[in-house]
Amino acid sequence: MDSNPMELFRKEAPEVAAAFNSLIMSLVASQGLDQKTKQLIYIAMKAAMGDDSAVKAHVPMAKAAGATREEVVDAILMTLTVSGIRGVVHCLPGALEFFEK
Repeated sequence: MDSNPMELFRKEAPEVAAAFNSLIMSLVASQGLDQKTKQLIYIAMKAAMGDDSAVKAHVPMAKAAGATREEVVDAILMTLTVSGIRGVVHCLPGALEFFEK
């Protein structure tokens, strides 16, 4: 079994995966928000869901777009009022690991 869930998705449902990728690319190309802000919002949304693997995947993208460690921490902490402590305790450690390297 593929260890990368996205690779498995592409393998098992290539047409759906391609459509999903097109959706993502159109969101990335939209002009309303800069890429750093989009990444920070995405990190906060995924942290609110407790999805630490998605947060870990997007922290490098956020940093590449100019996000600082403090901005990533704030994005994750913003989830406290929405989903409680779960997202913070599941996602903050992995996000900070990237900045510790």
